[in-house]
Amino acid sequence: MNIFKGQRIALASLFENNAQADRFQVGLSISGSKEAIDFACFGLDSQQKLSDDAYMTFFNQPKTPCGAVELSTPVGDTLGFSCQLAKLPAKIDKLVFTAAIDGSTSMGQIKDGYLRFLISNQEVARFSFSSVDFQDEKAVMLGELYRKDGTWRFSAVCQGFNGGMAALVKHFGGEVAEEAPLPVSSKLSLEKKLASAPKLINLAKKATVSLEKYQLQETVARVGLVLDASGSMMNQYRTGKVQEVIERLLPLAVHFDDDGELDVWAFSSNVLALPAATLNNYADFINTAEGGWNNWGMMSINNEPSVIKQVIELYQKTLLPVLVIFISDGGVSRNKEIKDLLTNAACLPIFWQFVGIGGRNYSVLEQLDTMAGRIVDNCGFFALDDLNSISEQELYDRLLSEFPLWLKAAKNKHIL
Repeated sequence: MNIFKGQRIALASLFENNAQADRFQVGLSISGSKEAIDFACFGLDSQQKLSDDAYMTFFNQPKTPCGAVELSTPVGDTLGFSCQLAKLPAKIDKLVFTAAIDGSTSMGQIKDGYLRFLISNQEVARFSFSSVDFQDEKAVMLGELYRKDGTWRFSAVCQGFNGGMAALVKHFGGEVAEEAPLPVSSKLSLEKKLASAPKLINLAKKATVSLEKYQLQETVARVGLVLDASGSMMNQYRTGKVQEVIERLLPLAVHFDDDGELDVWAFSSNVLALPAATLNNYADFINTAEGGWNNWGMMSINNEPSVIKQVIELYQKTLLPVLVIFISDGGVSRNKEIKDLLTNAACLPIFWQFVGIGGRNYSVLEQLDTMAGRIVDNCGFFALDDLNSISEQELYDRLLSEFPLWLKAAKNKHIL
């Protein structure tokens, strides 16, 4: 079902004949922006005010106290929320979904976007918008769910604000904390660390924005990269897409790891532990490491369990948190083995961020966020049609968004 700007519709009409409608997802996406976009959900009272700050759900506060709204990004979306309206306290009368843009860009400079409803990962309705709906606004109320006559309804709003997220918070009656002086960092700035690699300086600036956004400036961790080298990935290697992955991820490794090294594995039917990517060897890594990708003996079928085991073996005794970025173009078939390995690894200091690039049939990887039986949620997944289909800023945001949530949970469970 397509929803149009200004339309108001009963939620029951969207979810008609769906037995699972008591729980649904709201997926949000905006494309064409060179700057990061922050999405949030405001829970308002009958006076249309944010009377309780705990009911503003966003990257730094991923869940409401009642559990009715929490961050949960559907496959293909920039961000999303899982909603169970029956859990909301009576004082919450409305949920407003918003977006705010960083930097000098305005909403009038985006390409397009949407808010969509999904049940059991299947889209049931979509509200689309584009740059023609905006001018110089820095923030926008995209849509709202509200109570009326004992039922929930949806309104496609698309109302903008010039002042960004702070203006939205104030509009809803919330308080915006005065900016405190930035703490003195004990770590050398990322740009200074990358002074010997000028090609990466621009990436460093964008990575720093995301690191600050998710409060990871002082985090020390090890970083690993797992590269799918099965036959279907051949074109990604030939055209330099995999080399781009190395270059985009190295700034994160340099920031997190005092050694400035990115541990790298390649896998197909077998596994190859490659030399660590560093500032000294990154420039043509894919074509030079171990004689270059053509000499790795890969380009066969997928064997994810074998490489997962090798990664676990290396990191299982480390005292530092570990961020493993796992690149795949799909064709995943060993679902039970993968699920069992990652479930058992939940007690280890390893967070697995799976990234699908230009593929299909990701199978169990798409179910990682809801996989039961783990002491903590130790996995994330998102898919891209192409590495260049999103901005570098958005890529860093997606790579890092779930890592701080895992860090907090792992510390609470004494894993770290």
